[in-house]
Amino acid sequence: MDIPQEIIAIKRDGGCLSRAQIEQFVAGVVSGAFRDYQTSALLMAIVLQGMSHEETAWLTEAMMRSGRVVELPEIKRPKVDKHSTGGVGDKVSLILAPLAASVGLCVPMMSGRGLGHTGGTLDKLESIPGFQVDLSDAAYRAQLGSIHQAMIGQSADMVPADRTLYALRDVTATVESIPLICASILSKKLAEGIDALVLDVKCGRGAFMKTEAEARALAQALVKISAGVGKPTTALLTRMDQPLGNAVGNALEVIEAIDCLKGDGPPDLMRVSYALVAEMLRLGGICETREQAQTLMESAIQSGAALQAFRELVTAQGGDVRVVDDSLRLPAAEHCFELRYDGTEPGYVAEVDALLVGEAARLLGAGRAHAEARIDPAVGFVFSKKVGDAVEPGELICRVHYNASESLEAALNRLRAALTYSTRPVTIPELMIDRITGA
Repeated sequence: MDIPQEIIAIKRDGGCLSRAQIEQFVAGVVSGAFRDYQTSALLMAIVLQGMSHEETAWLTEAMMRSGRVVELPEIKRPKVDKHSTGGVGDKVSLILAPLAASVGLCVPMMSGRGLGHTGGTLDKLESIPGFQVDLSDAAYRAQLGSIHQAMIGQSADMVPADRTLYALRDVTATVESIPLICASILSKKLAEGIDALVLDVKCGRGAFMKTEAEARALAQALVKISAGVGKPTTALLTRMDQPLGNAVGNALEVIEAIDCLKGDGPPDLMRVSYALVAEMLRLGGICETREQAQTLMESAIQSGAALQAFRELVTAQGGDVRVVDDSLRLPAAEHCFELRYDGTEPGYVAEVDALLVGEAARLLGAGRAHAEARIDPAVGFVFSKKVGDAVEPGELICRVHYNASESLEAALNRLRAALTYSTRPVTIPELMIDRITGA
C-alpha cells in the first residue's frame, strides 16, 4: 500500500495510477486517511496531467462502490435514467420521468440542487408544497415497484466519496476536468440500479461546457466509460444559448412542465424531452425506432397517461397533487414587472443570453450563490418572445416575478443585457446538435 504522497507524485509527474492506487485513494477520501490537502493536491494533478480512459473507469467504479449500490432485481421493467449537464430553464426531468413511466419504463432518478446560474431539479420539485425528495431505501423500492418512477436526492450512504470530492473541487478550481466530471456523474447514476442511461450534454452560453468541442469530448468520454462498465448509454448534444422553454425559476418551471404533460408545452422544450425519452425507449428495448417512440409518447400525452403519472409521482412523494389543476397552490411572487421591447421600430429577437438570464434569476433569489443559500421558489421569468421572434415597439418580452424590490433593478440590468435585437430576420440555431452512442 502506497502512502498518499507517493500516489500524488505519480500523477504529478504524468504517470498512470493503478487500479489499486485509485481504490486506495477513494477509500482514503471516505475514511479520512487522505487529508483534504492531499486530496486537493491529487485533484489538481489530475486536472493538469489528465487520466487515461482506464484510470477514469477505475475511478468511477471505486467512487460508485464507496457507499451503498442499489440493486433492483424485483423491478421487471427496463430501468433507464437520464442526466443533464445543466442549463437555464431545463425542467426536462419533471416531464421526462412521468412520460417515460407512462410508456413502459422504470425511472429511478437521483437528482441534484442548483448552484450558480442553473436550477436544480430538487429545488423545482420542492416548490410543490409537501414534496419530499428524501426517501428511505424501502420507500424508494416500493415506489419504483408501484408507479415505476422516483425522483430523489443523494442519500448520505450513496457515493459518499463524490460528496467530499465535489465540495473540494468547487473550492480548489479543479472542476474543469473531464475525468473528474465523468466519475462524478456516472458514479451517482450507476449506483441507482439502472440498466441504461441517456445523457443530455449541453453546450453554449448557459451551459457548463461553452463550446461544442468541449461538450462533444465530455459526451464521448461519458458514453465510453458507462458502456465499459456494462451500462448501454447514449448522449445527445443540445444547445443552451438561450433558456429552454419559456419559464425560468422553480415554481414557474413546474407550471410549464405540467403544461407540457397536458400537451401545451413550448416546442423547444418538448423537442428535447421527446428526443431523450425516445432514446430511453430504444435502450430499454421497448421501441426500435424513434418514429415508434414518438407515436407512443404522443399517445401518452394525448390520452392523459403522462399527466396521470405525474399526479402519481407527486402523491407518492407527499406533494399537494392539487397543483396539477390549480397552479395558484404553488408559491407565487408578490410582484410582477413587465419588460417590454423599447425599440422604436419593429425588429426581431436576436439573442437571449442564457448565462445572463440565469444570473438575473439568481439575483432575484431563484438560484444559489453558494451551497447554503436559500431558494425563493416563487421568483423568476416567463418569456413571451424567444430568438427569431418578431417584436413591435412596446410589445411584451418577459414577465419578471419578484418578491424583494431591492433585487429587481440589478436583475433587470442583467436581463436587459441578455436581450439583443435585430432589424432583420434572425436564423435560429439548430437545437439538437448530435447523437453519440457507444456503438
